[in-house]
Amino acid sequence: MKLHEYQTKQVFSRYNIPIPRGEVASTPEGVRAIAERIGGSIILKSQVLVGRSRKAGGVKIAATPVEAEAVARRMLGTYLRGRLVQKVLVEEAVELKEEVYLAITIDRTARKPLLIAATEDIISLNGMARHNSNIVARHYIDPLLGLLDFEARNMAYDIGLRHDAIAAFVTVAKGLYHAFAESDAQLVELNPLMITPDGQLIAVGAKMDLDNDALFRHPHLAEQRDVDEESEIEREAFQAGLSYQKLNGNIGCMVNGAGLAMATMDLIHYFGGQAANFLDLGDLATAAQVRAALYINLIDPQVKVVLCNIFGNTTRCDEVARGILAALDLTTTNLPMVIRLTGVNEQEGKALLAAEGLTCIHSMSEAAQKAVALAKGAVN
Repeated sequence: MKLHEYQTKQVFSRYNIPIPRGEVASTPEGVRAIAERIGGSIILKSQVLVGRSRKAGGVKIAATPVEAEAVARRMLGTYLRGRLVQKVLVEEAVELKEEVYLAITIDRTARKPLLIAATEDIISLNGMARHNSNIVARHYIDPLLGLLDFEARNMAYDIGLRHDAIAAFVTVAKGLYHAFAESDAQLVELNPLMITPDGQLIAVGAKMDLDNDALFRHPHLAEQRDVDEESEIEREAFQAGLSYQKLNGNIGCMVNGAGLAMATMDLIHYFGGQAANFLDLGDLATAAQVRAALYINLIDPQVKVVLCNIFGNTTRCDEVARGILAALDLTTTNLPMVIRLTGVNEQEGKALLAAEGLTCIHSMSEAAQKAVALAKGAVN
């Protein structure tokens, strides 16, 4: 789950990370009132959950409250990278001396949090590989010890930070790690972290991605989820507790278990097709979850064929069959379906489907191959 910048800054401020004075508004008049309270030059930021909004025109500067109101009228109600701008973050303009990039994410190979710092804007973690490794410092954090003072100081020296800003950098870096760990985040990012002429650090840009599977531990963060920023498909997947990721292909998947889901996608690719999504029902899929998963595929205009690949170990095949039939009752569709159903209560599940004219394929390879052939026929 992604937080808006204003929500992220509210979290960071509780961890001794300095942020600019600012508030969020949803009307031009509200923007003007905030600008009058702040005084001086104002930065207006569109609050939409898209990357690189600054490059897309989502960040504007206004010299006066009247100008801020006029700028807000042009921003609110427009679309930025396909997302409707409904809120604007209004902040004081910070005098810039230098910029620092600072982020923490999980390195799944090392199985540790990875702290990354640079003395220039590298846009995002994805853009890091395009930069010279000499200007990007990396440090793995021991999850048992956390980020220690000397480790943060070493990072500051590694990126050539000026001496009068090192103490502030240590405070911010440690605060960022505590926010990361205590929120069960997948990514926290300060971009840019501004260094003022007097050596103070201010988090001008902030980003936070949370682990959906850990949200039950953080109800105060879960309730900040912005459903208006999500598509119907994303909302359905979240509410059903499904692991879902949109992809670029046209074969919609329904699989129980992440490993089997990856193997299914590999087979689709092997036979010349492309998956439209990664959709894991989980190891204990219920009829309600199966219904939601199939419904997600049926309402996705990109999906031309649905491939259901179920190995019933803890999941019961008859539960899956009931879920499929319930989903088909929700919507009218002509999409072809390829179903592979094997395991616990397999015969009962196949009998339920057969009564409605649906047949199953026993071989996983054959099911993937048939789905690819049907998808190619739909495109042609």
